Amino acid sequence: MSSRLITKHRLPDYLVGSIILLFLVSGPCAAQDDYPSRPINIVTHTSPGGGTDATARSIMTGTKLALNIDMAVLPRAGAGGIVAMNYINNQPRDGYTVLAITPSHLFAIARNQGPLRIEDLVGVARATDDPSVVMVRADSTASTLEELFEMGRGRPIKWGTTQIGGGDHISAATLAKVANTKIAVVPFSGGGEIVTNLMGGSIEAAGLNLTEALDQIRRGDFRALAVMADERLAVIDHVPTTVELGYDIIYSTVRGYAVLRGTPENRVQILEQGMLQGMHHSSYQDYLRGAGLNGNAIAGQEIWNAQINQLYQEARQAMIDLGIIR
Repeated sequence: MSSRLITKHRLPDYLVGSIILLFLVSGPCAAQDDYPSRPINIVTHTSPGGGTDATARSIMTGTKLALNIDMAVLPRAGAGGIVAMNYINNQPRDGYTVLAITPSHLFAIARNQGPLRIEDLVGVARATDDPSVVMVRADSTASTLEELFEMGRGRPIKWGTTQIGGGDHISAATLAKVANTKIAVVPFSGGGEIVTNLMGGSIEAAGLNLTEALDQIRRGDFRALAVMADERLAVIDHVPTTVELGYDIIYSTVRGYAVLRGTPENRVQILEQGMLQGMHHSSYQDYLRGAGLNGNAIAGQEIWNAQINQLYQEARQAMIDLGIIR
């Protein structure tokens, strides 16, 4: 029986509407609230160099212009997002501290780890949908996904992930279970470290985001065996999907931004419009093209909030199916 870990939405591009940021800032709220009047921090949960870090830094360029304020990325790496969630939970809920979230945070919340519950997250904007790609080194004896699985039927494959119990671990474990193969999970603090260790040969395979390893694929250092999606990626359209290979399991790192419940709604709206303008800025659009992604994932608060809750429910169900939680 096949299982589908995370279902990706087929949504049209989110178009910034006729609500202009200047109107929001100069409207009735402005007489009582001059937000933003000081720098805004984006808190990330992985070490610099990974897809979450690169996405946040790319978005900041246009967002700073839209909000006319400085911004900074604050890495708070560790424990699959728990360190970052602890940090933001101890900050004022005033719109000046924004959490960059991925499914890793939702898996941690589903395991009842960390200080937050799903109701505490208020989505601001969605930025990317970055499918996971199963990769090996170019000199691996496995030239196809099935050959990799056959290797794992003899002895466990050393498989790099970012966190035990996190999204990429669960997706790899689910895929291995369906394929009747074995993996030995080796955790790292972020995608950048996984790339380094796969390159160095200390692990044999990993499910990496395209943004994290496209350069290595293009240079011929890594061999992409399958995209964990139901449609091929245009930039590596020779690589089959897990679905077409008979494994109905998909996983992608959906990246977006959130604040905590209690943040004033007018500030959330201003932040939403500023970030959406930042995502339509040429600097971020160039980043997406260079990473092999498109802008279809860009969305505002309403769509992103709905997906946060859907991903959380799917994370819980996946861990129940694997016996990790009850």
